[in-house]
Amino acid sequence: MSGFQFEVDEDWAKKHNEMLRDTRYLVISAIALFVLCLAGGVAVWLLVDPASPWRLLGSLGLVLFGVMMLIVGLAIPRSVGSTQSLFDAHPLAPAIIADLPGTRTTLLALVNTTVDPAQPARWALTCRDVQAVPLTEGSVGTKVPVVAVGGQRNAGDASTWQVITPMPIAWGTPERDVFSDAVSAIPAEQWNTLRRAKDRLPEVRAAKNNLLIL
Repeated sequence: MSGFQFEVDEDWAKKHNEMLRDTRYLVISAIALFVLCLAGGVAVWLLVDPASPWRLLGSLGLVLFGVMMLIVGLAIPRSVGSTQSLFDAHPLAPAIIADLPGTRTTLLALVNTTVDPAQPARWALTCRDVQAVPLTEGSVGTKVPVVAVGGQRNAGDASTWQVITPMPIAWGTPERDVFSDAVSAIPAEQWNTLRRAKDRLPEVRAAKNNLLIL
């Protein structure tokens, strides 16, 4: 549980939440790949000499690969969960706008890499480039409350997140009061730690998985 609960505006989230948008793109890509593999399998079956062993192997291999990609693509939304569950399940974290490269916005966040919230925190910096963060002025240094979505663990160290993705609270609600409450709910010590580390963005970008342990 994040410890900070609010009601997600689903229509707003569909419009602004780039994590959901990325998920939709993955599903569309999987379906497109399935169609291409199916067409390729049919083409191999029709065009390759019936006496060639590659006729069966090629067509069957393409179709099976396409089906596998379709299954994976359709399973992605279920594994990600609903927008509400994403915000509810992950811890609140501080982030700031650290850079404005071109038309994009770079967030720098202070996150806890320890999976179990009952265990001592192991702090790290991570970054993410996004298109926009609603409810902010969009200037460098602006505070952006996020939830830290843990996405990958190593088999040898299941107690530590290897990848953490910041997801702004503003992607889930248009309510400025909720945004302000989220800023206030984050301890001042964490905001201060992040502020002192604001110039370490190049180090974070160079770190594995954009995760720099402090």
